Order: sequence, then structure tokens, then C-alpha cells
Amino acid sequence: MRKAQYPTGRWRNLVFFPTILLVVAADQLAKVWIRSILALGESIPPKGFFRLTHIQNTGATFGLFRDQTFALIIGASVGIVLLLACAFLAYRWFPVLNTKLGMLALGLILGGTIGNLIDRLRFGYVTDFIDLGIWPTFNLADSSVVIGVIMLAYCLLFLAPAGKRSNGQSA
Repeated sequence: MRKAQYPTGRWRNLVFFPTILLVVAADQLAKVWIRSILALGESIPPKGFFRLTHIQNTGATFGLFRDQTFALIIGASVGIVLLLACAFLAYRWFPVLNTKLGMLALGLILGGTIGNLIDRLRFGYVTDFIDLGIWPTFNLADSSVVIGVIMLAYCLLFLAPAGKRSNGQSA
């Protein structure tokens, strides 16, 4: 296993907060653009594997919990509080979260969660537009959350705290 480096100080804010802001801004701008150029249900190009398709998703990922906006808002809000707790408190117990990669992962997840929460609060649904044909339509916020979760899993599985080995014995 690779050893993770654990820099000290406030450097994590230089990774965490800009990531959140970048994800939220890109997600919201993309959704505004899609709503301005495509009518609901319209796609460009009309056929093909990769299309931009304007849809309104009242559910969660893959359309689960359709029309449960209030429950999804509560769930996202609780998730945001837990992610902030991980970023500012849990790293003491899980030092791998205090790496640049860990902070980037948490920032991607938090930014994506906030991006979709903004839509739910404003409209009661999330604007989705990336249509790969065989996969449910999604947006930049969804992509950010998935990439962040994969990165976080990598951190937790493969970046061992300094001084520990895979068999649990100290170096």
C-alpha cells in the first residue's frame, strides 16, 4: 500500500472550498444553458449514443423516489452536514481524509450535492441533460458525486495511514 502524506495547516481549504465552488458554478451554469436552448424533452442531436436531452427529474439517482422532493431535500441537507463533519472533524479519526485527494473527493461530493439541492429548492426537480442512451440521463452534479465517491473509496482502501501496513501491524 502507498503511504498517504498528511500535510498540516489550512491548506485543505485551498482544495476543498474552490472545488465546491467550481462544481456548483459549472453545474448551475450548464443547467441554465440547457434550459435556455432546449425545450423539455428535446435532444441534440435527435439520435445517437451521446445526446444533450433536457429532462426534469423529480426523483433521486436513476429516478428512484420519484416525486419525493421534501424527503430528498432533507436527505441532501443531512448529507451536506455529514460531509462537512467529515471534512472538519472526522479526519482526526480517518487521517486519509486530510490528504489533498481526500479533500478533493469530499469537495466533489459536496459540490454535486449542493448543485442538485439548489435545483430541488428552486424548482422541485433537478435538470438532467447528459444522455448516453443506455444509461439514465444525468448532470454535472451527479457526475461530480460519482467521481468523488470513487476517489474517496480509493483513499479509504488504498492510502494507508503512515506507519500502518495492510496486515494491521505497525512498521
